[in-house]
Amino acid sequence: MPNATKGHESATYPSSIVSTLGEFFIKLLQFPVFLRRVIRVSPGFLSAVFSMEKLVMCLHRRPDAVYRLICFPWAGGGAFHFAQWSSLFNSSIEVYSLRFPGRESRVKDPCAQDMTTLVSDIVSSLLKDLQEKPFAFFGHSFGSYVSFATAVHLKEKYGLQPVHLFMSGAYAPHSKSRPSVPPLKDVSDEELFSWINSLGGVPPEWLQREDAVKLLIPPVRRDLEVFQTFVCAEPKNVLSCDLTCFDGSEDLTHDLEEWKDVTSGETTIHELPGGHFFLLEPSNETFIIDYITKCIENADF
Repeated sequence: MPNATKGHESATYPSSIVSTLGEFFIKLLQFPVFLRRVIRVSPGFLSAVFSMEKLVMCLHRRPDAVYRLICFPWAGGGAFHFAQWSSLFNSSIEVYSLRFPGRESRVKDPCAQDMTTLVSDIVSSLLKDLQEKPFAFFGHSFGSYVSFATAVHLKEKYGLQPVHLFMSGAYAPHSKSRPSVPPLKDVSDEELFSWINSLGGVPPEWLQREDAVKLLIPPVRRDLEVFQTFVCAEPKNVLSCDLTCFDGSEDLTHDLEEWKDVTSGETTIHELPGGHFFLLEPSNETFIIDYITKCIENADF
């Protein structure tokens, strides 16, 4: 019981409580020392954490998930669309949507100058997570090439590869039918927008926006610069995982059979109604989500 005196109150507490509080404050004061020790032991500790958070958008963290699906956006695209997929998958699959430099919250980050640099940055940020549990890649258009290049790099350098590759709206990386990008230094933003639109590469929601050229083209231009540096000779089964290609029935013909050359695993092709952004149609999205779930959960690893 506290001992009270007139005009003043004082309290005495058991020595065990005083001792515990003392230890707590001592540990609190020691925390910065502990943090400095962690950083001194692992110089890249904070850098790796911040790099991961900048690269990945994950709206539904599922630490107990059995698999991860890593989604790679189209040219100029951000992370938000695929991040929303996380609510459509069951609890066994955690969705990571990648955010490349030069867009969304990374608009001021310097962009990669070539595919090798972009892939290296992705792998250095994600390697620990990729080693932790089985994973699959999904990429649309430009994202297909980044995901393929990332898969090849992982296999060659770390002996890792996805349990399944899902490619969408893209030529095989070695296809001679792949269209050439116009000289980017010689074309205006308006001309580049028109060229991309002629290929069906402008998302529908951007076509009616007056600020489309101003907002969309800068990151697209940077991604196309990276795309121009990506050269893939005859691949000769550089991977061994299964691969699925999705394509829109009204999109350009992408010679999808050529994707069979990149892996010794089984290759499957699905044509869905729509143009280059067929995957934005709700019915197609439902089909893709269900198909990916079935493939990942039945994969051998």
